[in-house]
Amino acid sequence: MVIQAVLMLFGSFFVMLFAGVPISAGIGIASIITAVMCGMDGNVFALTAAQRCFSGCDSFSLLALPFFSLGGNIMNKGGIAKRLVRLARLLVGWVPGYLAATNVLANMFFGAVSGSSVAATSAMGSIMSPLEADEGYDPNYSAAVNICSAPTGILIPPSGPLILYSITAGGVSVAALFMGGYLTGGLLGIAVAALAIFLAVRKGYKASSVKEADPAWKIWLDAVPSLLAVIIVMGGILSGIFTATEAGVVMCLYCGLLAIIYREMDFKTFYNLLADTMRSSATILFLIASSSIMSYVMSYTGIPAAISDGLMSISSNRYVIILIMNVFLLVMGMFLDLTPAVLIFTPIFLPIATSVGMSPVHFGLMLIMNLGIGSVTPPVGSCLFVGCGVGHVKIEGVTRYIVPIFSAMVVALLLVSFIPAIPLLVPYLCGLVPSMW
Repeated sequence: MVIQAVLMLFGSFFVMLFAGVPISAGIGIASIITAVMCGMDGNVFALTAAQRCFSGCDSFSLLALPFFSLGGNIMNKGGIAKRLVRLARLLVGWVPGYLAATNVLANMFFGAVSGSSVAATSAMGSIMSPLEADEGYDPNYSAAVNICSAPTGILIPPSGPLILYSITAGGVSVAALFMGGYLTGGLLGIAVAALAIFLAVRKGYKASSVKEADPAWKIWLDAVPSLLAVIIVMGGILSGIFTATEAGVVMCLYCGLLAIIYREMDFKTFYNLLADTMRSSATILFLIASSSIMSYVMSYTGIPAAISDGLMSISSNRYVIILIMNVFLLVMGMFLDLTPAVLIFTPIFLPIATSVGMSPVHFGLMLIMNLGIGSVTPPVGSCLFVGCGVGHVKIEGVTRYIVPIFSAMVVALLLVSFIPAIPLLVPYLCGLVPSMW
């Protein structure tokens, strides 16, 4: 019964996925097919499914997602990204291939403010690509570095995916996830930067010879208002002044004020940003609604328990179980976008992770890091497609540079997975988790 349900649910879903059916519709249709074939009462299922759809979206915490998304969009178009790039170039201009290192650091800065890997890929790619082309960098190399460093944006807070995981996991502390994201995202950025610099040395790229028109203190002063957004948001959440949702509103207001001061965004641009945010938020809500039906079907058929028993039958060793989850999530991240993957796999793997002694905060950061790495790989890598678009390169050319950088990212992932102190040190020091192990 359970095996049939697993094959029916995920088999029909992936058939529709490869057939081009929208993911949200595919999740809902696969859930309905499985419910009917498993003999669930039609009237009861219809009523329960409708209730689950509504209750899944009826969450005050979910309001944080559109607000953080809008804040990231405002930063992208409001002149904030340019100032962060100048600061990053000032800090790492002394290393070989400094523009690639600048790209990595700028993506980390931008991610720390916007919380969106796709927005970081677009913003930094459009700024850095012309600069790197002027200095003779291989466009495929430049695009690969931009694409692979962008996922730091979903780990370094504030982060929409971490908020989504918190809600899906049943209320895991957003503050703990955010604080854990600093070392986790920083480690991922260091891994990408190390490989980018290594490749730059092999290709003969030099350190910066650019002389800034402004002194260093003015570049810092110009970037401080943008970096203050992180301090305001995280300080407000940790001190209890406002919730994550209210922090999203504060971030939008603050970034909107900066955009007005910088005079780089008109009313038409702002209107388009609002429209884009509404469309992306509606897509996420539809995904959450359809995923709520899938969660109900999985619970009814006992799929999470069966998968847990199957994994535990392979091995009872904590490290083997974590390794199997990592391999599975990395592969799934190549085919699924981040939002549906979080909604589908959190209820399946979180009980398994906690059963082997893994903290929900640790698992959440490992999950998001896994899926972030998946966003740089074909066939469904959102950062990959956006990065290739803004860099004006083809996927085939970028792949030969992504492969070695991807390997370094996997090493960082394994360190985070098997050394709990990396993701849990900062939350522990802040009193947000009871232990680092």
